[in-house]
Amino acid sequence: MEEVVSLTEKLEKIKSPKLQNQRETAVVLSAIEDTLKSQNHDFAPTAYFAALLALLSQAISASKGPVNKELATSVVYLLDLVTPYVPKPILRSKFSQILTSLAPALTYQDIEAPLLRSSVGCLETLLVAQDAGAWTLPQTQIGPRRAIAGLLVLAVDHRPKVRKRAHDALIKVLKSPPPSPSLDHPAADMCAETALHNLNDLVQHSGKKHKARAYANEEHHPSLMHALQLVKSIATASGGWPTKKMDSLCECLLNISKSSNEYLTMAVFEIFEIIFAGMADETTSSKLPRLMEVISDLRPSQNDSQLLPPWIAIISRGYDVSAQLHPEETFQKLPELFDLFSGFLASMSHNIRISASECLISFITNCIPITAIIDPSVFDEKILEKLCRAVVELLSVKYQAAWMEVFNVIFALFDALKWRATPLLDDVVRTIGELRGNDSFNGKKEADVVLGKAIEAVGPETILNILPLNLLKPKAGQPGRAWLLPILREHVTNTNLMHFRLEFVSLCETVYQKVVDNGTAEKTIEVKIYETLVSQIWALLPGYCTLPLDVIEAFDQTFAELLANLLYKQTNLRADVCKAMQLLVDTNKEILSIEGTEENLLPQRRITKSIARRNIEHLASFAGNILAVLFNVYSQTLPQFRGYILQCINAYLSITPEKELLETFTRVTGMLEVALVESTAQTQADKQKQKQSENKMPPTSHTLMDLIITLSIYLPRSSFPTLFSLAALILPQSSDPQLQKKAYKLLPRLATSETGILALQDRNAELQQLLLTSASSASAPSRRDRLAAIAVVISYLPSTSLHFIPSVLSEVVISAKEVNEKARTAAFDLLVLMGKKMAEGGSIAQSQIPHMPADAPNAEATLEEFFTMVSAGLAGSTPHMISASITALSRILYEFRAELPEQVLEDLVSTMAIFLESNNREIVRSVLGFVKIAVISLPDHIVRPRLEALVPSLMGWSHEHKARFRVKVKHIVERMIRRFGVEAVERYCPEADKKLIHNIRKSKERSKRKKEANEDNVDGEIDDQQKNRRGRFESEFDEAIYGSGSDAENSDGGADSSGSDDESKTRKRKGGKTYIVEDEDEPLDLLDRKALGNISSTRPVRFKSGPTNGKTRTKAKTNLDGKLVFGGDDNDAMMLDFDASGNTKNARGGEEPGDGSLEGGINAYVDAIQGRDAVQRGRGGRLKFSNRKEKTDNMEIDEDGEVPREANRTNGRGGPKRTGPAGRGGGVARGARNGKDQRRSFSGGKTGSGRVSKNVGKGGGRGGRGGNRDGIGRGRR
Repeated sequence: MEEVVSLTEKLEKIKSPKLQNQRETAVVLSAIEDTLKSQNHDFAPTAYFAALLALLSQAISASKGPVNKELATSVVYLLDLVTPYVPKPILRSKFSQILTSLAPALTYQDIEAPLLRSSVGCLETLLVAQDAGAWTLPQTQIGPRRAIAGLLVLAVDHRPKVRKRAHDALIKVLKSPPPSPSLDHPAADMCAETALHNLNDLVQHSGKKHKARAYANEEHHPSLMHALQLVKSIATASGGWPTKKMDSLCECLLNISKSSNEYLTMAVFEIFEIIFAGMADETTSSKLPRLMEVISDLRPSQNDSQLLPPWIAIISRGYDVSAQLHPEETFQKLPELFDLFSGFLASMSHNIRISASECLISFITNCIPITAIIDPSVFDEKILEKLCRAVVELLSVKYQAAWMEVFNVIFALFDALKWRATPLLDDVVRTIGELRGNDSFNGKKEADVVLGKAIEAVGPETILNILPLNLLKPKAGQPGRAWLLPILREHVTNTNLMHFRLEFVSLCETVYQKVVDNGTAEKTIEVKIYETLVSQIWALLPGYCTLPLDVIEAFDQTFAELLANLLYKQTNLRADVCKAMQLLVDTNKEILSIEGTEENLLPQRRITKSIARRNIEHLASFAGNILAVLFNVYSQTLPQFRGYILQCINAYLSITPEKELLETFTRVTGMLEVALVESTAQTQADKQKQKQSENKMPPTSHTLMDLIITLSIYLPRSSFPTLFSLAALILPQSSDPQLQKKAYKLLPRLATSETGILALQDRNAELQQLLLTSASSASAPSRRDRLAAIAVVISYLPSTSLHFIPSVLSEVVISAKEVNEKARTAAFDLLVLMGKKMAEGGSIAQSQIPHMPADAPNAEATLEEFFTMVSAGLAGSTPHMISASITALSRILYEFRAELPEQVLEDLVSTMAIFLESNNREIVRSVLGFVKIAVISLPDHIVRPRLEALVPSLMGWSHEHKARFRVKVKHIVERMIRRFGVEAVERYCPEADKKLIHNIRKSKERSKRKKEANEDNVDGEIDDQQKNRRGRFESEFDEAIYGSGSDAENSDGGADSSGSDDESKTRKRKGGKTYIVEDEDEPLDLLDRKALGNISSTRPVRFKSGPTNGKTRTKAKTNLDGKLVFGGDDNDAMMLDFDASGNTKNARGGEEPGDGSLEGGINAYVDAIQGRDAVQRGRGGRLKFSNRKEKTDNMEIDEDGEVPREANRTNGRGGPKRTGPAGRGGGVARGARNGKDQRRSFSGGKTGSGRVSKNVGKGGGRGGRGGNRDGIGRGRR
């Protein structure tokens, strides 16, 4: 009955077509049903099938093909739909008739794809219904094999949809064989032979083209890919590949895999992967040995760098499957395989070496069973010995070129053998250690990785026996190996803790004694090295304490005392010691937390649950004394360095017996009560003195309160009354905000344990009263923690105590305007939690709410009631309270908008429209947030009618620039336009403010144009930008409130700036121009190795020695006495210039400063005393140095005749703009007018003896005192 119903549903969908091409099918179906009705037939699948067969002979002619294409397509489509519901005997009896009718549709050239796909679907159903007898008919007769032949032709069709439908049909047919003793389908051999023959023909044809040098066109690669896809489908359906055809397939695929086309190679690998995956099944696993034998026989040449890597990869995957099916047999072959493939590591080809190393790593990872590691037999040990001997040989000189690959193989072997690697790989460790100690060895980093894995596998004791440190007294021929200490620190784990005590503790004592012997004398390099060694040695302790094998033997009273002394005396070692002690507990607890009864010693690293339980019990016996030490150390440590100590305390509290835990709690609470009394008696002046010192230890009461909070989750319920009484004692005290803050943290801490949750539920009424009474004394720093405490109480609030929510609601609402962001977030989260609690239902006893009359009736707890409570703040007496209420309403509206009645939503929006007309900025700022939430999240029919009131009020604030009102209003209007359309918004906009809408429209159009111009952006970059945009906000509410969601993020110039950024990114992606910097004398030789230095990605500039901008550069002049003269006329006959040899020359020629000539030396001297980098004296005679970048106009652009931007600036009066600062001294010293050389600007006057006046430049700049227009002061004689 289900099949009929399913067919009826499918036919019903056809009767109501949504597309034009489906209407013809609906008409045909309607005609068939009308015929069946007239003949009084039921609408059964068989009736539909008979009617469609009658129509099929009319629609498709055996000689002419489809008579009516539309009718044929509709009939075959319906036949494909109905056939699966027809009984199989009927399908078998009508097979010849249907195949004869469909044959023209499958063979004609111009048949459209829809008709072909439906025909393939019909054949699929018919072929699945055939029995074993039908498959014995030859292909020459009308039978299933002829239909399969047609599907194989369509499987390599050039149309993707037709090809995919044929593949799906073949897969389903081959996966549904008729009952027979054979594993394969009767047609599997035929399909495999046809597909393989087609593939071979294409490969041979491509080879001929390649020889004719036409292979580069790759015109046969699509056909070759289609043929490979067909082979892949047949392999998928056949559970591998027919055994008889295995040889020829492997040979053909390996020939294809050496192609330079990576897609063909990947397709070949996928086929082999599918074949191997199909053979992983027990029913088809018998084919695997034959396949591996065939592939092994096809071994390429030793140096074939194209064919050998894929062949190695295929072999590797095959033995991976073999290890899953026959682990013992594959493990026995491992030494032989290792010898075979390790020989490829001596190849000269890097690709072959990489493939060989990856194959060996695969063998090691997949072919060594776990039983050979945990409980090996004698035979297993011999196999491992052979394997390790082969690895040792890989470190010989023969394989020196492949040592980096060999290191990867050794790494994998250590990882696989674990503790069984010793003594099998001791020689490997020794050889690599000697290589690592050689200064000329280049693979130190890779050697360190291998040695680190060896330390993890066999432990540091074995490694140090082979490679001793030799730190104190290195002997001849035994170098020191201090480089081992950092490797040990990173990799020591799961070893014997006793080795650290015997080896490193004594070593550390000896080294530390040398530091102590130095006393207070100045530290030498040797002493500093010893100090470093001490810290490096103790840095090893956390690794030794990570799941050690001998906790009970090694961690005794002596060792515990040693650690306690270190914690007291060596502050720089506290972090390592605390981390080690914490790891002792945590790693054993991890073993105990493993679920299930079966234990796997390999991932558990030889530690069973019983051993871990005994270790925890042993450590618990020391917990009391350890906690006492840690408490003392905690109280002596500054707060910023206490974190790791508190974590260690937490670990040991979790294993402390209950009796000792209660004793510790009693002792700490007693000390806290005393400390509270002392802090109460302390004067305010004393507290102020304590606050003045930054590194002052916090009060004792703070330290003890931290310890009590840490203790709280481990205490039994009997101690909770004392705990809550302490909180009741501290919370009302507003004199110590930090202590009050810590007390509020107690409730969230209790909520993390099951015992604490039970206590919170039992004492909920008591905690409610405590929080209400302490509200008036709550300090500002404790606001966030108080809100967190209220949230914990509300989480476990019974339905009979919902009056607590309105009692604290005003405090939570006002906290929504807190300056502290974390406090605001906590307030918002608490509002949502309150709303959810109210939505659960219950009764609110209003008489128990503070300031409510005793006869107030009870109210029903609903979400609407909660909104009414929050809305009460809108009637507040201060703008701050009203603003906080609006902000709170915005948050809960966004959270519960889908659950509120429409009437409530309408009332809220109408009310906010009134507040939008307020004159108070604080209120309106919150209302803008509410309006934005309403615009983007509320239903259209609620917001659209209120645009008439909202838009004019919003536009009234669009002229306000304070607090970014204009930007916020613009964002809201953009959202309105996007959702309701520009006409709806513009209709209600005042005429004077419509320019804002026009600006938004133009910005949007401009952004759209730029987006269309940059449509060549990479999709990945767009996704990254969207991801970054989403990641800017912590929650959806923050994004709704603060996110613009528009392209024009900024105001008027936002679109332009963003567009320029997009253009710059586009230019970076496309790559900039490249320029060649040539010498004027000779062209650039591009074959020269130094030619790269003349290639520039920026436009080159050329310095000119001639005139610039029509002006000439004057040289330093001298009079007849040889003295320098500045200023004056250029045509003065008394001025002389010198050339490079010291002779006089034209004043327009000359040399540059620093070129070795006389004039160059003079110019350099002038630059030194009055140039850009000259030292100047400011106020008070202080020396001043200029760090401004040099700006000169003596550059010429090589292309396009562009002029530097600075040269084009003017001062608005036609003259060039001065760049020096205004005021005293700014005209000359900071840069000359129009970028001229500093020597030209230096013309402050001359003295009688030709000396430069000291007052040059005073009064320069615009508005300077006594300065002329050129920014040059008058010099004194």
